[in-house]
Amino acid sequence: MAILQVDLCVIGSGPGGEGAAMRAAKAGKRVAVVERYRAVGGSCTHWSTIPSKALRYAVRQWIECSSSPLWRNLGFKPPRITFPQLLQSAQEVIQKQVALRESFYERNHVRVVQGKARFVDAHTVEVEDERGARERVVAEAFVIAVGSRPYRPPDVDFSHPRIFDAQTILGLEEMPQSVTIYGAGVVGCEYASIFRNLGVKLNLVNTRSKLLEFLDDEIIDALAYHLREQGALIRHNEEYERVEGRDDGVVLHLKSGKKLKTDILLWANGRTGNTDGLGLEVLGIQVDSRGNIPVNENYQTAVPHVYAVGDVVGFPALASAAYDQGRFAVAHWLYGRCEHLIEFIPTGIYTIPEISSVGKTERELTAAKVPYEVGHAFFRSLARAQITGQTVGMLKLLFHRETLELLGIHCFGDQAAEIVHIGQAIISQKGGANTLRYFVNTTFNYPTMAEAYRVAALNGLNRVFDVREAGP
Repeated sequence: MAILQVDLCVIGSGPGGEGAAMRAAKAGKRVAVVERYRAVGGSCTHWSTIPSKALRYAVRQWIECSSSPLWRNLGFKPPRITFPQLLQSAQEVIQKQVALRESFYERNHVRVVQGKARFVDAHTVEVEDERGARERVVAEAFVIAVGSRPYRPPDVDFSHPRIFDAQTILGLEEMPQSVTIYGAGVVGCEYASIFRNLGVKLNLVNTRSKLLEFLDDEIIDALAYHLREQGALIRHNEEYERVEGRDDGVVLHLKSGKKLKTDILLWANGRTGNTDGLGLEVLGIQVDSRGNIPVNENYQTAVPHVYAVGDVVGFPALASAAYDQGRFAVAHWLYGRCEHLIEFIPTGIYTIPEISSVGKTERELTAAKVPYEVGHAFFRSLARAQITGQTVGMLKLLFHRETLELLGIHCFGDQAAEIVHIGQAIISQKGGANTLRYFVNTTFNYPTMAEAYRVAALNGLNRVFDVREAGP
């Protein structure tokens, strides 16, 4: 059996694994990356983030083409489109991403070992490829970045041709007339937007009392209103009793007694870490009920030289955060300190339209008794939004009413995931530079969506001055 000796072995080539491998390679360390799939990139590239966002973009293009007054006035009628056709652009993006990432490993002399890894002792993993050939990798340290997959309860038959999860839905061959989505988290809401914009009848079943409860309440309300306005039926505080797959559809039986019958069911209720078969019991590392690995603030597991990053450690389960976690974990291994450079991690949710936020919500500030004020900029008032026709949405700034310190940025609408980064840059500043004054005293290009920051800042300041002028 061949034995490969390196300084660091990274298990998984998604964002977390790539961040770890690149950081160690740049420091001159010998690095090996074990990837069980035939191509690098992990779930992010092949089954979740990239394909689902490419699908969303294709749907948006089709909607714009279908609803454009220009094409309608010219008598153009868009053709019917199939789900596989919408996914064609996703495959092109995946191929480009894989080629790019392969070049990173080649250029930095990182050895990629194809196969499934299993620990045999504290410094050795055995890798078995799809042909059964085995190789051992011996390393001083390890970074586990194996990611996660959709959670599948054992009593749901996912082999049924009409029952899908967030990965298998990308293989949908025919456009359904109706769909039930069980789970109204990020994935559930994103696919709800996609299907409803394609004209598919939709049930969105939420096990909680609100959509995406970690968001600001006003943004939650805007999303729920928008989905309902498009025709989605949202059912809160519901739990499934059983799932019945039939030849002509799927019936979701709820504990409340309701029965929802649709062409297909998309199960989008939670994820589980890809730790099964990894041999963690050999090291004495215990995982939780969802297969996630507990880590400390330095991303160390119960075994100090074995780190874990990305989705497999749970929250925040973002590709952007995973990449940084990989870098931070390796920095701790190299230098004995963890470089937690990012205090404000933005959330991006790719519904139609988008949602993004960073910092505190109104709910959190109220609970902490922080005297805050709110500034709004509604997109319908922005010239750029009027030009593009994307007038749904708003930018919301939360700030301290005395110091004007920026406390939270919440955006709902077109390009929200891009717009939020301007606010992220300012809220992260120190020494009094993180106030509303920046947006008031900065000249923004006109017309742009970024101008929303000036509008929202002035709106918020007007509220503060109105109260101050009123006096006691």
